[in-house]
Amino acid sequence: MAGARVLLDEYSPYHSRRIVVECDSRTTAAYLMDARGRIRVPVWLANHDVAPETGDPSSGLYRGEAPLMPAAYTRHPQGRAPFAPGALRAVWFEEGDGVALLESGPDGDSLLAVVPGWAEADSGIPGYAREAIGRSPYAWALDPVRAQLWPRVVHAEAYWNWREAPNAWRSVQRTVFNHLSRTVGPPGHYWDVSDGHAPLLRVTERPPTEERPYTVLSTVGMCGQRMPTLDRYMADTSEYARVELALATTMPAHVAARIFRWIGAFPWRAVTWFGPGHSVKWLDGQEDRKMRGDRSAVLLVADPSPLAGGGPSAPDTSGLTFHGDPVRWLWIVPITRPEHLFAKEHDAATLIEKLAAEGRSWILGDH
Repeated sequence: MAGARVLLDEYSPYHSRRIVVECDSRTTAAYLMDARGRIRVPVWLANHDVAPETGDPSSGLYRGEAPLMPAAYTRHPQGRAPFAPGALRAVWFEEGDGVALLESGPDGDSLLAVVPGWAEADSGIPGYAREAIGRSPYAWALDPVRAQLWPRVVHAEAYWNWREAPNAWRSVQRTVFNHLSRTVGPPGHYWDVSDGHAPLLRVTERPPTEERPYTVLSTVGMCGQRMPTLDRYMADTSEYARVELALATTMPAHVAARIFRWIGAFPWRAVTWFGPGHSVKWLDGQEDRKMRGDRSAVLLVADPSPLAGGGPSAPDTSGLTFHGDPVRWLWIVPITRPEHLFAKEHDAATLIEKLAAEGRSWILGDH
């Protein structure tokens, strides 16, 4: 808003979203932005002037120009006092795709607004505000959904408090690392593939054994945070919320491991999720170009056995849970551009059948 005061400006821990709260003499509004600064979801928070009887849904809220909420949709048609400086704070959801705004007061913090991960301006879902009544293009009433959303906020705050504890990340590493030692085999090299902020990620090498003639590379730490956007597609997200990625290869491990530098953090940076059968376009980078070859994407499979061709099967990595959710390992199978297009036109299962018929191995480096 032109001439507005910024009350809050904060990036998500994954740097993929940004919440900005602005106040002018008439209104206060919040804007959930993407990493490029584009407004994804605007939410009206309060009028500070007398409300008009009607409003124009096509006014400039989605351009950063907050209108006055019409009288029928606000708890304070005569306007309320502006929010005190420093009174607002953000609580990001564990997934990083949604955020709650809390207002501090003499009786403690109160829930002011929630922009859940499924809110989307283009779909006419602007988020929820305490001061709103009913549903308007500017905000939906918070009261009818407070009981459903408040536990998410409490969980989110507890999660980030836990993450700030000195040994929290180490406990994630130890849990995943020890599980892989039991299910895959003894470790080899261990690499940091993070860039200094969440999600923190490592890659562990499990060298070949007498029973397994290939190296297994696996992420360590992806399961330490739930993936974004799942609640747009399913009511119960626990079966798919936490993953680790793995790659079987006969290539030099340090060469193949470079793929994890971009794909390991991808769900939180791109605000998406990885599931069985998903295909992901390969991000162009110099460091993994050697192992990429003519491939343009990767296919993620929970069970690569159809591509074993009578050869060695994948280790059974099942049995790990984290914070009550099962952890699913997805195996990376690099694919070419025509194969990627085939998967989009048909589905992953059909592509796997085609690759199996062509003798494709799930082990990178084998033919």
